[in-house]
Amino acid sequence: MTDTRPAALKSDAIGFVDAVVIGLASTSPAYSLAAVIGPIAALVGVYAPGVLLASFVPMALIATAFLYLNRVDTDCGTTFSWTTRAMGPWFGWIGGWAIAMTGVLVIGSLADVGVRFGLYTVGADSAADNAWVRMPLAVLLILFLTWLCVLGTDVSARIQNVLIFGQVISLLGFAAVAIVKALDGNSSLDPIIPELGWLNPFAEGGAALSSGLLLGVFAYWGWESAVNLAEETRDGASAPGRAGVWSTVILLLTYVSVATAVVAFAGTQWLSDNAGEEEFVFAYIADEVLGGWSWILLFSVATSAIASTQTTIIPASRTGLSMARRHALPSGLARIHPTHRTPDVSTWWVAGIAIAWYVGIYQVSENALFDSLSALALLIAFYYALTGIACAIFYRRHLLESARNLVLIGVGPLLGSALLIWLLVLSVRDLSDPANSYSGQSWLGVGPPLAIGVGILLAGIVVMLVWRTRDARFWEERPTVADPDIVHGVKAPHADPDGLEG
Repeated sequence: MTDTRPAALKSDAIGFVDAVVIGLASTSPAYSLAAVIGPIAALVGVYAPGVLLASFVPMALIATAFLYLNRVDTDCGTTFSWTTRAMGPWFGWIGGWAIAMTGVLVIGSLADVGVRFGLYTVGADSAADNAWVRMPLAVLLILFLTWLCVLGTDVSARIQNVLIFGQVISLLGFAAVAIVKALDGNSSLDPIIPELGWLNPFAEGGAALSSGLLLGVFAYWGWESAVNLAEETRDGASAPGRAGVWSTVILLLTYVSVATAVVAFAGTQWLSDNAGEEEFVFAYIADEVLGGWSWILLFSVATSAIASTQTTIIPASRTGLSMARRHALPSGLARIHPTHRTPDVSTWWVAGIAIAWYVGIYQVSENALFDSLSALALLIAFYYALTGIACAIFYRRHLLESARNLVLIGVGPLLGSALLIWLLVLSVRDLSDPANSYSGQSWLGVGPPLAIGVGILLAGIVVMLVWRTRDARFWEERPTVADPDIVHGVKAPHADPDGLEG
C-alpha cells in the first residue's frame, strides 16, 4: 500500500452538537438498555437505576481525562497518541490495538441487532429469528454504513442527528408512559411504585453490585467516539472533549429514567425470570406499555444498533490512521481519500475484519457471538484505565498549579482508572468460570469471553513485536509532558499528524 494521502483530514466538518450526537449514537442507548436492564434487575432488583447511576462515576472521571488530554493533543488516535506521549510507545501501541479490536468485536453484533429489530418492527418475526436471513443482511448493512463513513464525516453526522433524536425521544416517551401506568396500576405484570431509594446502588452489595457495575460500564461505552473526530470538528481542542462529557450526562439521565420505568412497570421478579432474553424483554414490555405503538420502541432499538454500527467504525478507523502515520502500522492505513478527506483504507480494513469476525464466530454458535461481546468488558476497562493514568502522568507538572487541576486531571482520572481496574479484575475472575458465559463451554480451561479477551491482547503483542522488527521508527519516541504553553493557552494544540514530536 502506498501513501498518497493529503496532509490532513477534513477540518471543521462537524460542530459541537454533531459531536455530542455521535458520542450518544456510539453507545447505542436503546440497544444497550435492552441488553442490560434485565440482567441488572436480576442481580440487584429495584436498585437497577442506582447501579446505572454508580456506573456513571468512572465514566465521568475518564471523560474528564479525555477532555483535558484532547486540549493539549487533538490527535484522532486519542488513547493511542496520549498514552504514547505520556507512557511510551509500548503502552501506546497496545492501547491503540485495544480500541481497534473493540470495534472488530462489536460491529457485526450491532448490525445483527439492527437487522433483527428492523424486521421485528415490520412484523417479519420469522425472518428476524432466522440467522441465515439476518447474516447476509447484516453484512450488507456494514458495507453500506462503511461506504457512508468514507463518503464524509459531515454526511455521517447528518444521518446520526436524525437517528439519535428518534431514539432519545422514543425512550423517554416510553419511560413516561410506563411510569404513569405503573402508578395507576395499569400494568399487566407486577408493578411497583418508584422510590427515591432505588437510586442507592449500595443497598445490594457484594458480587451482585460488582457484576451490575460491569454491565453498566458496557452500557455507557462508546461516548469517546466524539473525541476521535477532534481533527474534523470545529474548535477541535475543546468541542470534542466537552461533547464526550455531555454525552455521558445525557446517557445518565436516559438510562436512569428508562430503568426506573421498566422496573416500576414490570417488577423485579418478571425481569429476573427473563434476564437471559434481552431482546424479548424490551419487545414484550414495549407491547404491554405502548400497545399498537410498540413498533416505536422496536424501531428505536433498530435505529440505535444501526447508528452505533456506523459510529463504532469511526474510533477504530481513526485509531488505525493515527497509528499508521506515526509508523506503528503499515503506512497505507494512513491514506486519506483525496475527495472525501476520510481515512478510506483504514475504514474499509476495519469493516472487512469485523465482517470476517462476525461471520466466523457465528459459525461456532450464536452464543459464541454473545461471548465475544462479553470479552468487550476486558478491553474497555483496559484502555479507559490506561487513558486515566496517562492523563495524570502527562499533566504531572501541572497538577499542583491549582486545586482544580489536582482534582480534574490528577485525582479524578486516577480514581476512575482504579475503579475500572477493580472491575477488570472482577471481570477476569467471573469470566474464568465457563458457567458465566452464554455458551457455558470451556475454552482452554476458562470461559470463552476471557479466552477471547486475553487472546486478542496476546495477538496484539505478537503483531506489535513483528511490526517493530520491520519498522522501529515508532519505538524511537520517548515519553513527554504536556506543553506548558498549550496548557496555559499561549498557543494552540495540534494533532502532530506525522508524529515528529516526542
